[in-house]
Amino acid sequence: MEKVIIDNVELALAHPIASTTDWIGQSEPMRQLLACWLVLDERDFPLTPRVIGYPGIGKTTLAMAAARARGQDVYIMQCTSDTRPEDLLVTPVLSEQGKISYHASPLLTAAVRGGVAVLDEGNRMSEKSWASLAGLFDNRRMVESVVAGITVCAHAGFRAAVTMNEDSSTFEIPDYIMSRLQPGIKIPFPNREDEMKILSYSLPFTSGQILGICVDYLQKAHGQDLPFSVRDGINIIRYALKLRESGKGEDVSGLFKKAVCQILGDDAFDIEKLAESRKRMGADIPSMNLGDFFFSDDEGLNPDGGDKG
Repeated sequence: MEKVIIDNVELALAHPIASTTDWIGQSEPMRQLLACWLVLDERDFPLTPRVIGYPGIGKTTLAMAAARARGQDVYIMQCTSDTRPEDLLVTPVLSEQGKISYHASPLLTAAVRGGVAVLDEGNRMSEKSWASLAGLFDNRRMVESVVAGITVCAHAGFRAAVTMNEDSSTFEIPDYIMSRLQPGIKIPFPNREDEMKILSYSLPFTSGQILGICVDYLQKAHGQDLPFSVRDGINIIRYALKLRESGKGEDVSGLFKKAVCQILGDDAFDIEKLAESRKRMGADIPSMNLGDFFFSDDEGLNPDGGDKG
């Protein structure tokens, strides 16, 4: 375990993530992320973007592949609703001899060593935790650990990105933090060709028949804006193949359908029916402002109404 001394305090550093996963297709999100991390002048500093998309669409994979393209180590910090400010920076650990040692988080390790930090699912983290990082993601590029009593200035090579899922089980990030996490890089669903390449790359032992069935299914789901991702497709194919290997004697199509229903839900195989059901349940109803509950769009008193001249 590598250790460094900062302000007379010894820190044990975290290990980088080893990954050889490639980013396949959709070159524009990769270009945008690498552009965020460029430094154009000695007075310039890198941006910390938000990488946004549905779960399983490849947000973390994109960040890891971009770090590898730059030749930098990558560190993953998994964010949850329980993540505390000290979890993001330094954790004290009591040894058997009663001595306290200080362990740097993956995020702080990246800042110290000049690596790339990925804050995974950052919008699951509370404002209190985000507040502790404000100075790290602006022009100060520094952070204080109250627990260890040290101030860490980020290495010149330090880069970061925050992944965010598009779902409702998240916190709303305050404006003063959002202003530091710019720009937003959206990853759309891949087209058919890219999706086939991704599945073929991830499952090289798979036949073309089941790959084609899966891509047809996923592309149909994307067309209905259902949140089924490449990760879902990989899991479906792997499970269907395992069922076939177990000797049940069913054809590939039947096994694929069974895998879809067990992984995504009993109603997930009928895409049109599921999409219609979601619409009836209000999944596609746009968010409303307070005025919408009291005024119609054509009433001048509605502050969010149409053009009132």
